[in-house]
Amino acid sequence: MINTESIINKVWNFCTTLRDDGVSYGDYLEQITYLIFLKMVDEYSRPPYNRQINISKEFSWATLKAKRGSELEDHYIKLLRELANKKGMLGAIFSKSQNKIQDPAKLHKLIIMLDEISWVTLGSDIKGKIYEGLLEKNAEDIKSGAGQYFTPRALIRAIVETVRPEVKKTIADPACGTGGFFLSSYDFLIANNKMDKSEKLFLKNKTFFGNEIVSNTRRLALMNMFLHNIGSIDSESSISSKDALVSDDGERYDIVLANPPFGKKSSLSFTNDEGEDEKEDLTYNRQDFWSITSNKQLNFIQHIKTILKSDGRAAVVVPDNVLFEGGAGEAIRKKLLDTTEFHTILRLPTGIFYKPGVKANVIYFDSKISSKDPWTKEIWIYDYRTNIHHTLKKKPLKFENFKEFIKCFNASNRYNRKETWHEKNNPEGRWRRFSYNDVIKREKINLDIIWLKDKELIDFENLPDPDVLASDIIENIESNLISFKEILTNLNSASKNKKN
Repeated sequence: MINTESIINKVWNFCTTLRDDGVSYGDYLEQITYLIFLKMVDEYSRPPYNRQINISKEFSWATLKAKRGSELEDHYIKLLRELANKKGMLGAIFSKSQNKIQDPAKLHKLIIMLDEISWVTLGSDIKGKIYEGLLEKNAEDIKSGAGQYFTPRALIRAIVETVRPEVKKTIADPACGTGGFFLSSYDFLIANNKMDKSEKLFLKNKTFFGNEIVSNTRRLALMNMFLHNIGSIDSESSISSKDALVSDDGERYDIVLANPPFGKKSSLSFTNDEGEDEKEDLTYNRQDFWSITSNKQLNFIQHIKTILKSDGRAAVVVPDNVLFEGGAGEAIRKKLLDTTEFHTILRLPTGIFYKPGVKANVIYFDSKISSKDPWTKEIWIYDYRTNIHHTLKKKPLKFENFKEFIKCFNASNRYNRKETWHEKNNPEGRWRRFSYNDVIKREKINLDIIWLKDKELIDFENLPDPDVLASDIIENIESNLISFKEILTNLNSASKNKKN
């Protein structure tokens, strides 16, 4: 029996050796990606597979194993440059690739270590767990900043369990990060369906479509999917490097699952004439958008509505401001309520994301055909935030934490839900229904609705553990600092614009 955890630790522990040479966690994971891919390509070129691979013998895996010292370093650099010019997934994996391991002896040791593992014969579930384990370790490293592209897998699985993807339905993520939603959906479809050959081929090659503008993150997503048996070496990449918000490419999807980037503003960074770094708010002037705004979360919501089929479904992680912000936010919420069936909100606890201070929710809505009457009749809200405490290390979020929500969601018959909240019998119930008329009358159509009492404010004898309180305080301070920095940037930009 293969010990997945031991392989993860073996591969990852080598990073501590490279840290002394200045190789970051992200750089190490990037080099691991190149080398595992090359090893698998070599395995596929041999019996019993005998596949024709678009890599010449000059740059084969065997040549990497055979070389040493500066000869290995020079050869590896040439190999990366050569493969970056290939088409399809091969070229996408090696796009803009560079050698970050400056010590040839350590590079050779890493090659030999990976050579000891037969990657193709490992099941896709095992390979996937190994790579996902490496991605999570990378996300845990605060200095690398990779956490912003890593959505907690327990949350992703809970979302997939409530959306329940179906065979031969397309799934899109316009900001896919390392591909977590795709992989969880793939696992769900495999576990819950007996598929014929055509359905398996559709799942492998025609189900998943995404965008990721950060080249290194896109590379990790492609490799992650490839290790899970999604896509082929010689196929075109299903993850575009284009900014999804720039335009509507006309493609429509059955399901959209997404956790768009954190932060309120879309911006372009540039260097001014004085050599100083500046940011300029970026707005997307699209005819299919209801409102023009520089709030990228609101823009992603509008884009997701556009790319859904007329009967498509969406589940999107959004920060609190999407639920209460005025102006464009209010206009977009009104449009969502009227043109889609906006049926569920899951309020998420703090302390579950690698970027601190994030207060987020999952919103669910189903696309509908045009109608003169609002499609939303009622919104169900599950509050898994009030009086809930999680930390990344001591009390991490687990899938089991969402069991009650999944049961309340009742995906098999969403129109037969039952509240757990009752004004007299159960005022602490976390699952509550609000009618369209209830929410449309609220100031600015504010959907950030709270009804549970915060026990920390009223029960001083039963305060949480000090480390939980300290973690919450730190998150709030860091969240406020982020907001202050955004305000300062905007003020500086406005001041310079006035001078000009």
